[in-house]
Amino acid sequence: MDAIQRELLEAVAGLHEIPTGAYNIRANGASIERKSTANIEIITKKDTSGIEIHIKPGTKRESVHIPVIMSQSGLSEVVYNDFYVGEDADVTIIAGCGIHNGGDASTRHDGIHRFFIGKNAHVKYVEKHYGSGDGKGERIMNPVTEIHLEEDSFMEMDTVQIRGVDSTKRENKAHLKAGSRLVVMERLMTHGTQKAESYFDVSMDGEESAANVVSRSVARDDSYQLFASHIHGNNRCSGHTECDAIIMDNAKISAVPELSANHVDAALIHEAAIGKIAGEQIIKLMTLGLTEAEAEEQIVSGFLK
Repeated sequence: MDAIQRELLEAVAGLHEIPTGAYNIRANGASIERKSTANIEIITKKDTSGIEIHIKPGTKRESVHIPVIMSQSGLSEVVYNDFYVGEDADVTIIAGCGIHNGGDASTRHDGIHRFFIGKNAHVKYVEKHYGSGDGKGERIMNPVTEIHLEEDSFMEMDTVQIRGVDSTKRENKAHLKAGSRLVVMERLMTHGTQKAESYFDVSMDGEESAANVVSRSVARDDSYQLFASHIHGNNRCSGHTECDAIIMDNAKISAVPELSANHVDAALIHEAAIGKIAGEQIIKLMTLGLTEAEAEEQIVSGFLK
């Protein structure tokens, strides 16, 4: 890998070198490094572009990295990755995509990830998106996540997009069986003329299932954001969705939370708040010696942590 690719790899996966454990590193449309372990097997799909990750039942405290990096202007790809997590496993999956575009043509990555999580399994899924480069070509990422949670399983999804992505449409769907839980934290910042759309559609089908979907975002300059979340309570369950956003400059934000209670014991809550940074917050930090711009950045940084 060259210096640009190493920078992208560090930004989206926190890697300074080849990781321990299982991994698949994809660069400019091809897999360049791969390793399976005794408990985690990564194989190439035969019928389409992408990989399958098979995690054995009972696997504990192991991780798998599957970052994608793109540094060629004009490249476009669609990748299908399927994760099969065995019963009673407890693993961390670190994904993400980084695009460096120094040319005039758009570079685009569409990643479709499907998760099939077995009974009583625990998964932490970390997904980071990042763009760089001074070319005129757009950096486009359209991730799709489809989650199937078996009985008493748990998935925590931490998805982050802080800078450099010109256009993104993020589609997320989940189906929860009895006793399963889903926790989602989205952190997002747009600037310039960037556009970001996030869609969440969660169906709690099983008894005592639960979901908590939270988005924190900052929209700056002339950017646009849309957050649309639909929680379906189809059994005795608990569901919560929340959008908390800071709007700055000439940006626009739309929040569309929706609840559907299809069972008398479905307990569902939605919250949405959009506003600018309070003046007293900036003044307080300025009394500590920060400039107005520094105070603003401090508030934004703390909000997105």
